[in-house]
Amino acid sequence: MRELTVKDAINEALMQVMEADPSVIMMGEDIAGGAGRDDQGGLDAWGGPFGVTQGLVTRFGRERIRDTTIAEAGFFGAAVGAAMTGLRPIVELMYVDFVGVCYDQLLNQAAKMRYMFGGKQKVPMVVRTVVGAGFRAAAEHSQALYPLYTHVPGLKTVAPTTPADAKGLLISAIQDDDPVIFFEHKRLYMTKGDVPENPTPIPLGKASIPRSGKDITVVAVQRMVNFSLEAARLLDIEGIQAEVIDPRTYSPLDEDTILESVAKTGYLIIVDESYPRCGLAADISSIVAEKGFDYLKGAIRKVTPPHTPVPFSPPMEDFYLPSPQKIADAVRGLLGAR
Repeated sequence: MRELTVKDAINEALMQVMEADPSVIMMGEDIAGGAGRDDQGGLDAWGGPFGVTQGLVTRFGRERIRDTTIAEAGFFGAAVGAAMTGLRPIVELMYVDFVGVCYDQLLNQAAKMRYMFGGKQKVPMVVRTVVGAGFRAAAEHSQALYPLYTHVPGLKTVAPTTPADAKGLLISAIQDDDPVIFFEHKRLYMTKGDVPENPTPIPLGKASIPRSGKDITVVAVQRMVNFSLEAARLLDIEGIQAEVIDPRTYSPLDEDTILESVAKTGYLIIVDESYPRCGLAADISSIVAEKGFDYLKGAIRKVTPPHTPVPFSPPMEDFYLPSPQKIADAVRGLLGAR
C-alpha cells in the first residue's frame, strides 16, 4: 500500500490496464499534448484539463492515446464503433456538462446495441468525465449529472470517492463488456488515501460502508460521502451513531446493503449533489419506500442543492451545496421527531 491522490490512482489504473491489454485505447480533447503538436517538446504537455492522463502518450504513443478535435459527437461515435469491432476505448468527456453534444451516441447507440442485437454485440467502452461544484467554475462546468446516465438502461454508472475505489472501480469498468460512465469529482482529485500497487478490480454494484452506526443510515453520493463522514463525527459527540454508506455505483445499485442498514437503524437520509428533481436521492428514496417501508421509523429525508443552476459567486456556491452542518442538522431534525 502507498498513499496516492485520486488523480494519481486513476492514472495508475489506466497505465496498468493499458500495459496488460493492447486493445485498450484512449480518445479525448487534450489528453496527450494537444492535437496537431509534434512529438518534440509539446508531447504530453497537458494530460487533460486536470493532468490525469499525463505520461500515457509517452509510454503508449499516439496510436493508443489519441487527441481529438473539439467534436464530441464525432469521437464518441468513433468510440462506439471501435468498441463494437474489438477494441476497448476509454473516451474522455472533458466536463459532464458537455453531455448535450454527444448524448445521442450514448443514449441511442452505446446503451442499446447489446439489447437490439439480442445479446450478440458487446460495446465495452468507458466514458471518463468530470463532475461537481465547489471549484468556482460556474453553472456550465459544475453540474453533477449522474442521473442523466443512471436513468438509461444499458449504461453502467460509477462515482468513486476514495483513491483506492477510483483505481479498483476504473479497472473493473474497463474490463466490463458494457458501456460504463465513470464520474470523477474535480474536488476529490487531490484527496489522498492508501492504494494497492497491484491492479485489483473492485466489483461494480457493491457498496462500501466507510462508517458503521446504529441510529441512522446516511447514503451519500461521491464527495458527499466525505461531508457525511464529517457530519457523523460531529453527531458522535452528541451520542448519535450514524452509519454512512457509499454506493459507489448507481447502475447497478447495491440495494441490499442500503436496505439492510435501514432495517438496522430505522431512519434514512440521502445526501446528493445532483439536482433534487429526479435525482439519485429521489431514486434511492423511492426504492427504500417501496421495498423497505416496514423498516422505517420516520420519514425519509433528502439533503440536496436547491433546484437551481450552480452559482458562480463563492458565497452563493457554498450555500448552494450540502454541507456537513446541513447533514448534521437534517439528522438531528429527523431523530428529534422521534
